[in-house]
Amino acid sequence: MSGFDANNVYTVSVHDQPPPISPGSPSETEKLFLEFLLQYRVGGEFIYRDKLRGNLLLKQHLLEVDLRHVGLYNDELAHAIQDRPADVLPLFENAATKAARLILFPMAANSEDRTEAAAEAIPKVQVTIQSALNMLQFRELTANTMNKLVRIPGIVISASVLSSRATKLHLQCRSCRSTKIIYPSGGMGGVGGGSDRGLPRICDAPEPEGQKKDCPMDPYLIIHSKSTFADQQTLKLQEAPDMVPVGELPRHMLLSADRHLTGKVVPGSRVIATGIYSTFQSAKNKNAGPAALRQPYLRVVHLETMSPSGGSGGSNPFGVQFTPEEEEEFGEMSRSEGFYERFAKSVAPSIYGSLDIKKAITCLLFGGSKKVLPDGMRLRGDINVLLLGDPGTAKSQLLKFVEKVAPIAVYTSGKGSSAAGLTASVQRDSVSREFYLEGGAMVLADTGVVCIDEFDKMRDEDRVAIHEAMEQQTISIAKAGITTVLNSRTSVLAAANPVFGRYDEGKSPGENIDFQTTILSRFDMIFIVRDEHNENRDKMIAKHVMNIHMNRQNVNTDENGGNVGEIPLEKMKRYISYCKTKCAPRLSAESQEMLSSHFVSLRKQVQQVEQDNDEKSSIPITIRQLEAIIRISESLAKITLSPVVQNHHVEEAIRLFKFSTMDAVSAGSADGLSRGELNGEMTHIEQELRRRLPVGWSTSYQSLVKEFVTQQGRSSHSLERTLYIMEKREIIRFSGQKKVVHRVGV
Repeated sequence: MSGFDANNVYTVSVHDQPPPISPGSPSETEKLFLEFLLQYRVGGEFIYRDKLRGNLLLKQHLLEVDLRHVGLYNDELAHAIQDRPADVLPLFENAATKAARLILFPMAANSEDRTEAAAEAIPKVQVTIQSALNMLQFRELTANTMNKLVRIPGIVISASVLSSRATKLHLQCRSCRSTKIIYPSGGMGGVGGGSDRGLPRICDAPEPEGQKKDCPMDPYLIIHSKSTFADQQTLKLQEAPDMVPVGELPRHMLLSADRHLTGKVVPGSRVIATGIYSTFQSAKNKNAGPAALRQPYLRVVHLETMSPSGGSGGSNPFGVQFTPEEEEEFGEMSRSEGFYERFAKSVAPSIYGSLDIKKAITCLLFGGSKKVLPDGMRLRGDINVLLLGDPGTAKSQLLKFVEKVAPIAVYTSGKGSSAAGLTASVQRDSVSREFYLEGGAMVLADTGVVCIDEFDKMRDEDRVAIHEAMEQQTISIAKAGITTVLNSRTSVLAAANPVFGRYDEGKSPGENIDFQTTILSRFDMIFIVRDEHNENRDKMIAKHVMNIHMNRQNVNTDENGGNVGEIPLEKMKRYISYCKTKCAPRLSAESQEMLSSHFVSLRKQVQQVEQDNDEKSSIPITIRQLEAIIRISESLAKITLSPVVQNHHVEEAIRLFKFSTMDAVSAGSADGLSRGELNGEMTHIEQELRRRLPVGWSTSYQSLVKEFVTQQGRSSHSLERTLYIMEKREIIRFSGQKKVVHRVGV
């Protein structure tokens, strides 16, 4: 340090281009770095000098350097950092430390004691490198990238406890009491052995006069009180679910973070890690296997966290930044005529019809506004939707589409996922034998959407795991001595089949839907998707499907005459994250009034249905459903970026709710009859028929209609149903194009 002349800095001419010094020897490189830190400036300000001073005053011995600035200052330096980071970064840290001492103790270079004071006041400064390198995927990390600087995105799935790695060890010999100081080389100290091979085996102190030195092998003891340590943390990074190719398992990568980079992230956060791709000898391979086979890991030099609302789409995935042009375009989109309809039609445009379901899914993608009350109670803003219906109604395709369009989404199938896989599991660390948590699907999809297909095939104990996640939006865990609460602010989109595989019109919704009331009340909208037999509709659908299979763009328009699928997927994705960050609508006074009066009438209606059918409705209408309508109207306002929920939003929300959940409540009644009356009539007609038609006799269909409908005033619907059911039970048989009815069985 004393050899460094204090005036040296000021004699470097900045304006006349000096011949650039190339980083040759380490000392040259360090000198270059020092000059860069002290001289690099943008406009009139010396960025790094000021930044360093600011951090030192806050007692943070840390400096974040942008690689582009290094490149602008000296190209070869930047290349050296990228190609040989393991050699160059320690030099950079030394230079930063020197610069720090120069800044705080400008006179230190002249006198020895001041130098020592400076050294004590400022320990080593940590340099983190922020680079705009292209991101590599896990699968692109090959042997060629070994020991280079790489940048990879992923999700942190577990973070170890902080451990301390020795940076300076104070040793003392057992027999002759001589001391020695060693600096363990940086490696992944602690995690599967660094590059240092332990302590020196023999004591190398000079022999004292007149007596023979007799020190045993391995004489040194570590004096912990005089050694220095640095924090060290091991993170486990997994590639984001949307990056994994089909049929592959997601890859993992160990990250080793030290000093100021520790304790920055929690499991479930999406990060981009910049680091040195290096290897360590894992404990498993130590004895077995070839000598040079080593385990790769990443020595982190910088971590940037992804903000939850910004998906991985678009040019800048972090801290969602939208260009002004983009914001303007989104503003125009939101103000355009009938934008909500248009957006709903762009949801899965290759699926024909079911516009209301698409509108519901649109609401689910945007979500309502979440509220935190003064007493700390949270009201969720996410909307959950259940699609319950016949096979072949494109439920799974809708789910797959949502997985593509939502900024953060996880798709899972009910049969293949366990409670632990959905919520969180407790794993045991192979090295330290400690337990740690690994988040499941609901945690990984925090602030996103979870699509659960085959919801009815899940085991009950697994389905219960979702209850808490759906209403309280947290997952609490008490396993293996870990009790904790994880966030899972997700919307759930579930698809299920009714009990009998298809929806049976003859039975009540309760018998068709095999879920408990507890889970049903947590869904904001429940759609019963029926596969209706209707010739015109069938023709349209068939035509639509043929067009898709023949790869023709939809020449024909959909049922409402609008063109289909107008907004491209990427733009939808960006627009959704834009709305989520920018807008959180609240109810206006009129809409409030409208909602509360409407809810009361809904409850009356349900009560009426329950009385008529003489059974409890399996789909409950509770206060949760009132909150559901509020959320739906908020998300409708959010789609058009309006800060206040207007009346037309509430009307549309109520219409959607009536179309979905209320429709499901009263399903099964027909011809103005409630299900109870219908069943009564059907039993009556059946008894009459059995009385009138002995086995082996037959009668014409017309005469039955005449007798039951015209004379007794029964509804033709109930007669139809009775005959249909009796035919199914093989009591009667039709012949002559359903004109003659034969009684064949008992």
